[in-house]
Amino acid sequence: MNCIIIDDEATARAIISQLCTNESSLNVLEEFPNAIQAIKYLNQHEVDLIFLDIHMPDFTGFDFIETIKNPPKIILTTSDPNFAIQAFEYDCIVDYLVKPIIPERFLKAIIKAQAIPNKVKEDIGASDEVETSSGNDLYINIDRRLIKIDIPTIYLIEAKGDYIQIKTETKNYTVHSTMKKIEDKLPDSIFLKIHRSYIINVEKIIDIEDNSVLIKKDVIPVSRSNRPKLMKRLNLL
Repeated sequence: MNCIIIDDEATARAIISQLCTNESSLNVLEEFPNAIQAIKYLNQHEVDLIFLDIHMPDFTGFDFIETIKNPPKIILTTSDPNFAIQAFEYDCIVDYLVKPIIPERFLKAIIKAQAIPNKVKEDIGASDEVETSSGNDLYINIDRRLIKIDIPTIYLIEAKGDYIQIKTETKNYTVHSTMKKIEDKLPDSIFLKIHRSYIINVEKIIDIEDNSVLIKKDVIPVSRSNRPKLMKRLNLL
């Protein structure tokens, strides 16, 4: 099976890679320190199996799974045993390995992965991930599922390369789209682009200091060119 390893820790990647070399059925194609690089790779290459860490900065393992279309078989590798129940809500996850990984347990996971047939990829047309908005609803396309987001619950949108992260009161979503596309679908009455990488819900602002705003626990920079627009939107005393 052709596989890749995604883990932000170099030591963890080296350990999993070594375990893979002990199994003749496994061929490690690439290793990635973050999910974004892996997604770009998967846009051009097919793999049979992914070893995926859950806890990674900015973009978690679950964010990764919800972002890619037709995910291959995935074995989660993590130091945290508390996500096992959540993990098996995803059909693509075949096993859950807790670090430090014991070779015997690793072998059991590989045997389980080999026993599951590869999915037949569906020939589907490409589509925009941010689909449509109607009233207070925004629909995003994640793994061929349309997920509805209540627009007023969105407090921050951040650009991350070819992706955007939508942060809401209850959950964060990472989708393949552009800032321009989602900006056009949000009401100007409550949303404002304050930086080339950030759109905020002005009603969620907690504090403003110098060239930054505080929303929830996020400190977001305000560009010099966009600061006057922000100040005009505020109800100043």
